[in-house]
Amino acid sequence: MLNPDYENMQYRRVGRSGLKLPSVSLGLWHNFGYEANYENCRKMVLGAFDMGITHFDLANNYGPPPGSAESCFGRILKEELYAHRDELIISTKSGYLMWPGPYGEWGSRKQMLASLDQSLKRMGLDYVDIFYHHRPDPETPIEESMGALYTAVHSGKALYVGISNYDAKQTEEAIKVLKQMGLHLLIHQPRYNIFDRRPEAGLYDLLQKEGVGAIPYSPLDQGILTDRYLNGIPADSRAGGKSVFLKPEKLTDELMEKVRKLNDLALSRGQKLSQMALSWLLSKPTTSSVLIGASKLSQIEDAVKAQDNTSFTQEELNIINSLSV
Repeated sequence: MLNPDYENMQYRRVGRSGLKLPSVSLGLWHNFGYEANYENCRKMVLGAFDMGITHFDLANNYGPPPGSAESCFGRILKEELYAHRDELIISTKSGYLMWPGPYGEWGSRKQMLASLDQSLKRMGLDYVDIFYHHRPDPETPIEESMGALYTAVHSGKALYVGISNYDAKQTEEAIKVLKQMGLHLLIHQPRYNIFDRRPEAGLYDLLQKEGVGAIPYSPLDQGILTDRYLNGIPADSRAGGKSVFLKPEKLTDELMEKVRKLNDLALSRGQKLSQMALSWLLSKPTTSSVLIGASKLSQIEDAVKAQDNTSFTQEELNIINSLSV
């Protein structure tokens, strides 16, 4: 019997909207496809929901292989969670390579709406709560990509729209085009963490000004902002395995010295480094939620504790800033 902990999970308003998201959301990017253990996927999704995590973030190409994360989530939804559908915020995205040929990626109307239909079918849904354009398309007019988002909402296949990986200038244009269509951009999903501060170059200020929420992905920088690599590279870690996303050579002595100093700061705050990295993002008013990945339930349990200590002294912030790369 599922019993979500709505009392202890903190929910934060998404920009100027009526929607709230849990402080921590679960992304099903890389550990929820056919190559993963289904029972472990099921345990993580249901365990997260029991903690009060109501937001599950997917994309058409998540897996591996592409599409399989949505299929696995759809099975969990059908068998375990469908009675709770109205308590869930489910998102998906379109934009990265999904199928062969000229219509399988980027941001044409053809690609985006076909992708959404495929995603709904894989998950067994009539609609998603949030539909994102996953990346800007340099060859397609932004009016066409934003028009596809508009159509998704007005056809009843999405409740809200978002964008991901757009820089500040591109985001400003997207907001303007959607406004002209009478649609508010709900949320932006940028890559943002202590070591990747690019959203501070105008994007977060723009989102705050325009009432758009932010849900940073890669908040732990592929696991670097954890205690995972403090004493070397474990064989079962992302850097120790076949992952193309974190290579061992990235973990330089200089970088790891900064990680150790950040870890010392986290311990002085009574936190794990991973928790402090999430708390740092949650300390920013524009952040509606932080988007984590996980390979086991205990990682999600640890992450949720980040919401309990999101205050930083100026001295702590100065230390973090001095150690950013």
